[in-house]
Amino acid sequence: MARGFGVAAGLDPDVARPLAARCAELGYDSIWSNDHPGAKGLETLAEFAAAAPELDLGVAVIALDRQSPAEIAADVERLGLDRSKLWLGVGAGFSEKPLTRMRETLPELREALPGVRLVLAAMGPKMCALAGAEFDGAFFNWMTPEFAARARGQVESGAKEAGRETPPVFGYVRTAVGPDAAERLAKEESFYRDLHAGYRNHFDRLAEPEGTVGVATATPDEAQKRLNAYTALDTLVVRGLASASVDAMGAVATAAAPG
Repeated sequence: MARGFGVAAGLDPDVARPLAARCAELGYDSIWSNDHPGAKGLETLAEFAAAAPELDLGVAVIALDRQSPAEIAADVERLGLDRSKLWLGVGAGFSEKPLTRMRETLPELREALPGVRLVLAAMGPKMCALAGAEFDGAFFNWMTPEFAARARGQVESGAKEAGRETPPVFGYVRTAVGPDAAERLAKEESFYRDLHAGYRNHFDRLAEPEGTVGVATATPDEAQKRLNAYTALDTLVVRGLASASVDAMGAVATAAAPG
């Protein structure tokens, strides 16, 4: 299992650059940012690339109800991102027909972003199957190890039906380490549980107690044990839950580092 490290978009460059360099030193394969209305994930990736050009870059995910394929392509060009190192995660956002939106937009994405590997945000069975059948990867979010294993099976089924190899499966695992770890995970999870119908349905399917989906531990050893349970992921992206400083984020990256 490869391991990446992920942050929220808009991280200060004075934090993003040394953090990326530290992740490269620790043996991470890739570094990721989300994307949200307040900041563009691709801009955060440009800061990472400046400090750690050897790492693959990933954004997960850009909502297509907010940014068109042409706008995304313009940002990739403007920022000078190496397309061969970029994993571009896309999702339906608040689209009324998410599955239709993603299926119908894929040809436009391919045309606008040649050479970029396109990864589909997938939680439900149909979206997982679509990722397996037509995209370059699947990206999971807010899953337990057991749920991720079932979702991977759905990606594999979609690929098999389409007559192709299963694409790589990525996934965020929210990770907090230290005395306030449980509070950090609970706060992060509570925001997503009621974000929109897709997340509400997903957490209903999970049927897990609030504040428990992810890794919240007091020690690095326990964090590693919990992370290693996510065997269904080809690349586990540690989504660090810490204050936006080099020391705090670096501590989570160190505790969760591959090894």
